[in-house]
Amino acid sequence: MARARMKFSYTAEKVGLPIIDTISKRFDLVSNIRRADVQDHHGWVILQLDGEQEDIDAAIDWVRKQGVDVDPVEGDVVQ
Repeated sequence: MARARMKFSYTAEKVGLPIIDTISKRFDLVSNIRRADVQDHHGWVILQLDGEQEDIDAAIDWVRKQGVDVDPVEGDVVQ
């Protein structure tokens, strides 16, 4: 099992999309929100994804195609 920590950054047009729910179901991943700030006009989520590496890679590719910025996060963000 692989693990990745990613930051998803959303524009106002993307905030309402069920991105995390979709990748959990579509790519068979366990997602854990470690930190977030989501408002009407923008948002970001730091997310831990657990699953097979090829599923994580496919999910990240899909999220980027939805117009969401994705950046890797090093270490744990919750102390």
